[in-house]
Amino acid sequence: MSPDEDLRAARGVRVAVEAFQWTFARSSGAGGQSVNKTSTKATLTILLSDIQCSPTILARLEKLLPETVSVTSQVYRSQWRNRVACMELLCEKLNEASAPPPAPRRKTKPSRSAIERRLNSKRLDSEKKRNRRVTE
Repeated sequence: MSPDEDLRAARGVRVAVEAFQWTFARSSGAGGQSVNKTSTKATLTILLSDIQCSPTILARLEKLLPETVSVTSQVYRSQWRNRVACMELLCEKLNEASAPPPAPRRKTKPSRSAIERRLNSKRLDSEKKRNRRVTE
């Protein structure tokens, strides 16, 4: 995935490269002599209105994400690699938010053998404790 191409996420979610708003700053952490000279920290910001997808997925995104979605990366010492990392983080965020909700849980009853096992273990524990008592 290149920062110079459109972002294509799962379920037909697409963001045009023109919608990307990049900002760069000096990152913290190790970097040697060039740490105070190069702006390697990358921040990618997009507007939710710039996302192209189906209406149902757009409704899910609007429900779960703010109006402006922003991701930042300063893991790498290269601006290019941080830009690629931002694209991947944004893709993950969009994939997670566009996923359909999980199916509701169906209530089940424990099986007869599970009930018998539980009662048997309770009986054994009770017997064990009864045998510990001192009889006078």
